[in-house]
Amino acid sequence: MTSLNDAQQRAVETTTGPVLIIAGAGSGKTRVITHRILHLIKQGTQPSSILAITFTNKAAKEMRERVHTLLAEDKGLNLPISGVERPFVSTFHALGVHIIRENARLLDLTRHFTIFDRSDSRRAIKESMVQCSIDPKKFDASVILNMISRAKGDAIDRLTYFDHAKGYTEEVVAQIWEKYEAILRKEKALDFDDLLGKTAELLSKYPDVKKHYADVWKYVHVDEYQDTNKIQYKIVKLLAESHRNLCVVGDADQNIYSWRGATIENILNFEKDYPEATVITLEKNYRSTKNILAAANNIIEKNTLRKKKTLFTDNDAGEKISLIVSYTEVDEARTIADTAKSLIEGGGNGESGNSSIGTGRSSDGSDESSSGMGKSIGVSPRNIAVLYRTNFQSRVLEESFIKKNIPYQLVGVRFFERKEVKDVLSYIRASLNRESWSDIGRIINVPTRGIGKATIAKIMGGQSESLPAGMRQKLDSFWKLLDDIKVEITTKKPSEAVRFVLLESGLENSLRSGDTDDEERLLNIHELVSVATQYDHLTPEEGIESLLSNAALASDQDDLVKDEDAVKLMTVHAAKGLEFDHVFIAGMEQDLFPFKRMDEGEMSLSQEEEERRLFYVAITRARKKVYLSYTILRTIFGTQRISNPSEFIEDIEKDLIDEHKPAKPSGAKALFIDF
Repeated sequence: MTSLNDAQQRAVETTTGPVLIIAGAGSGKTRVITHRILHLIKQGTQPSSILAITFTNKAAKEMRERVHTLLAEDKGLNLPISGVERPFVSTFHALGVHIIRENARLLDLTRHFTIFDRSDSRRAIKESMVQCSIDPKKFDASVILNMISRAKGDAIDRLTYFDHAKGYTEEVVAQIWEKYEAILRKEKALDFDDLLGKTAELLSKYPDVKKHYADVWKYVHVDEYQDTNKIQYKIVKLLAESHRNLCVVGDADQNIYSWRGATIENILNFEKDYPEATVITLEKNYRSTKNILAAANNIIEKNTLRKKKTLFTDNDAGEKISLIVSYTEVDEARTIADTAKSLIEGGGNGESGNSSIGTGRSSDGSDESSSGMGKSIGVSPRNIAVLYRTNFQSRVLEESFIKKNIPYQLVGVRFFERKEVKDVLSYIRASLNRESWSDIGRIINVPTRGIGKATIAKIMGGQSESLPAGMRQKLDSFWKLLDDIKVEITTKKPSEAVRFVLLESGLENSLRSGDTDDEERLLNIHELVSVATQYDHLTPEEGIESLLSNAALASDQDDLVKDEDAVKLMTVHAAKGLEFDHVFIAGMEQDLFPFKRMDEGEMSLSQEEEERRLFYVAITRARKKVYLSYTILRTIFGTQRISNPSEFIEDIEKDLIDEHKPAKPSGAKALFIDF
């Protein structure tokens, strides 16, 4: 885009009062938000009085960079933009960390409170179950944690949950929650959900706190508003209550996170909450071809819980959607890998024998696989994605990509969740918060110092003096190490402080003398030093705080390295907000996509519509070409089952689809189906 279209321009220039921008997929919503911020500043608004909230670190970073670029390049701006005089662009959770740190004393916390990640929380839940004498074989810690997390996201506190507990399971959860909360208090820690819950508590319980932030941020922007849950809705409402200059951007058709508390009602009811709201719809798509958008419109128009809109584009018609039919998931994975390889190598067909599969065409209809001189031009692997509904589908896809020697990246294995990386971060967190026993317990004997579990239990129980002199000497050395680390991280650049931890803790030396796996772990902790350099421009304390916060709040997408030229394998949920030239959607079978759980009866209307929205999101990730794939047989839980094509395929107009019949199944002489 070289300029704003009429709807975008109106969205940019409507700056007073509540505004709802319904932004279809690929309609340039980030461009609208960033230009709106620029417009506000050019109209005389102080940059620091503008707040923009989104959901992932990746999205916040992109928005921040684009805002700063616009401010730096605009020649009509006659105002210095310093490091302080900038809009506050943040994720919801990072905003919570910021507000909580500034008001930590009101919550009986230190500024350096610990943020529990999911594994920390599971450990604490298991400990709470032991304290409650609850058999861990009867109750899964992850399920308990999810129930507590969902309640917190619905703005339900522990006491309210306890008073309204229905049935034995919820009563057990209430008991465990009480012990879990006590562990968090003891360690001066908050979990992921508390970052929002405690923020809402500060804004609602302390009028001075709410007034302060309302005075600071007079213009509030919220991206992906359809993904907000009840507690996020409450935070936004409290922040914008006095000035009401609230601009929310979203698309009900892309609401796909109800399982983690996102409620579509927030965006559908915006005009009820703010009767004076201006509503602007962005329907022009700049990403996809006409054929892709026609299919997407076919799919989503069947939903009833939505704000009506129809995406359109000035792009060319492009290729039809390829429908790949395979006998089994192994054949499906092989065909997808072959087609991806053919695209990368610039060939017109894959090894599967489907001649038209694997030919990429640009949005103007020209053949990507050859230049004017007849030289083959391949598709960059980074411009190809394979999406699937559930994580179990990734295994067979990975195997095929490995066999074909195709570079790929499996999205979902997070850098900051790797053990060795967490060990380094635990040293830093423990040095700043000596009450963080989860961190101390994690690293007190890593690398090995001869401090066993019995000794750790005595330390945590306040019985250090009863330990032998030799053991007390080991502990004194450990406490001194933490003291030294604290001095280092409060006086040196974050990257220098991380290097100090690697060396002085002994982690680096212990990994140098290890096996091949240890070599990879060593590379990972060295990479953490590189990550830390991103915060070297801040003061030492601010830099370390930002590093720890971003590490705790990282999402799957934050591990996507732009320069890694590899095909991306990921769930549709993880692909939200991303785009690729060529998109494969695997497993297009009834009960797999749309997904139906085995232990459930008929799907509710809301479940059906969310599955349809998820498919809509999958299709609209593609710029040039979509490949839908399903199998005749699929093995699930060790049993091979006959599959039926997904109902979503039937919803797409037939003239938009080019179907490819299955080749002979690999490794099979005969196929026997027992009816």
